[in-house]
Amino acid sequence: MTPTQTPPPVATPRVAAGALFFDDEGRVLLVKPYYKDHWDIPGGYVEPGESPRAACIREVREELGLTIDLGPMLVVDWAPAPNEGDKILFVFDARQLGNNDQRRITFPDGELIEWRFIALENVNEYAPARLARRIRSAVVAKQAAHAGYAEYGDLA
Repeated sequence: MTPTQTPPPVATPRVAAGALFFDDEGRVLLVKPYYKDHWDIPGGYVEPGESPRAACIREVREELGLTIDLGPMLVVDWAPAPNEGDKILFVFDARQLGNNDQRRITFPDGELIEWRFIALENVNEYAPARLARRIRSAVVAKQAAHAGYAEYGDLA
């Protein structure tokens, strides 16, 4: 490339990070944001200069009032959305959420209105299809003790 040539455009995806919590029965924690028609996992968008891990820890603290020791990344998912553009979504293992921590859940930022543990086979009843696929892919990665790469929620 010569000094007068413009470099080609590069992707500038939105980046988000979520935490996958489990209870002692192996169910996953889903949360209900007041502004969505569906349930989600705790988490949110990464802010400028923030790592996905740091964003996940921050979002859990803001949404659930919990300071957590986040486990390893389970899945990174390439999941562009027509109304949001390119997106890269990280899911981290937040491990088992014991009874004491469950009792400490609050909604400090007012973004959430409810939480509950859902059996994996029932996740589709609460979450959009590709989020349900992402959650299942993260559970597979956790069971395999090996991080996975997904596209649109499905392990590639």
